Amino acid sequence: MKQIIAVAALFCAATTFTNKTTAQALTTDDIKAQTLKEWERAKAYTIEYMNTMTAEKYSYKAHDSIRSFAQQLLHLAGGNVFLMNAATGDAFPAWMSMDLEQRPGAQSKDSAMYFVNASYDYCINAIKNASLSKWGEKVKVFGMEQTRYAMMIKTFEHQTHHRGQTTIYIRLQGIKPPQEKLF
Repeated sequence: MKQIIAVAALFCAATTFTNKTTAQALTTDDIKAQTLKEWERAKAYTIEYMNTMTAEKYSYKAHDSIRSFAQQLLHLAGGNVFLMNAATGDAFPAWMSMDLEQRPGAQSKDSAMYFVNASYDYCINAIKNASLSKWGEKVKVFGMEQTRYAMMIKTFEHQTHHRGQTTIYIRLQGIKPPQEKLF
């Protein structure tokens, strides 16, 4: 028994003293680089979702009272641009309008993919071009004051939410949605 305790104590001591980690401070450049990496990942993941659903099912609604699959994606695209504009002040692209998800000509798979990809490109470029010195500035959105960086995070959260909602549309069609893309 003493031998087991001695071995366990030696193991604990060895792992305690050999697995040292050192903290490294993040710079604002590190945060910007990670933010861009996450947006690139989100774009690739959303493209996988769009490619998973067949073109003829883009008009599918899980229930009459909610958006179609295409409308979910178009809402995601409009939200990307509207919210990122609030965060960075970059000019809206010419195609942006608050009724994007209702436009009859935008409901096809090809059109939805165009607008969604363009919205991710808008967000990625807005972040690339954003001055880090302004990320702490306050902006007012929907009557609430937020930092520009907080609005970038909220924009990311919004697109994640709506992409996630499309999972049920895909599953209700008997299609397996893309595997989680956390990294």
